[in-house]
Amino acid sequence: MITLSADALNEKYQNATASDIVCTAIRDLFPSRIALVSSFGAESAVLLHMIARVDRATPVLFLDTLKHFDETLAHRDRLIKRLRLEDVRTVQPAASELVAGDPDGMLWSRDTDACCALRKTRPLDREIMRFNALFTGRKHHHGGGRDRLRYFEADGARIKVNPLVHWHPEEIQAYMERHALPAHPLVQQGYPSIGCAVCTSRVFAGEDVRAGRWRGTGKVECGIHRTPDAG
Repeated sequence: MITLSADALNEKYQNATASDIVCTAIRDLFPSRIALVSSFGAESAVLLHMIARVDRATPVLFLDTLKHFDETLAHRDRLIKRLRLEDVRTVQPAASELVAGDPDGMLWSRDTDACCALRKTRPLDREIMRFNALFTGRKHHHGGGRDRLRYFEADGARIKVNPLVHWHPEEIQAYMERHALPAHPLVQQGYPSIGCAVCTSRVFAGEDVRAGRWRGTGKVECGIHRTPDAG
């Protein structure tokens, strides 16, 4: 499916701004064939806002694992209304697969990788077949291998576009304040990175921003994203 080289794109757009990358990806590189995968988490409002300024009809894929914080669902609804997003698609695990693979809803406590595959990876894999490219909100400051990300990343049959890779938390906050974007209500409670409620804990001073994700398991990614050297 890839007709554009990620390396060539990175070379061509290495000096572009995040807004430039968003606009070029939507209008020129992947017209009608790109979507944003959004968690509607702590920093999601920035990229959603950038995309909405270019084209509010750009598809946004929200992975509803059925294990989210209530605050995340409320934040999602607030951002959809505030940004007037026109095509937010809720992606959920198949009911039959949940019955077969997680009948008691406690798979997360026994096997986090299997739970993420059931509730995130497989549902998303089915949904993204129609797209050539996907926006992500990953950034260098998240750590865990994300410090090697570039604007464009070859990922199997498609290209991932990471407009905010170089942004620091201070830039995220400044952008949100400049555009009066609502903050996720859990951020002020010590959650700088927010996933499923059952696998996300507060982060304390001096810890990595994603330290509260799957705490104590050694797990750093859910599986929908690979680090650049993952092969």
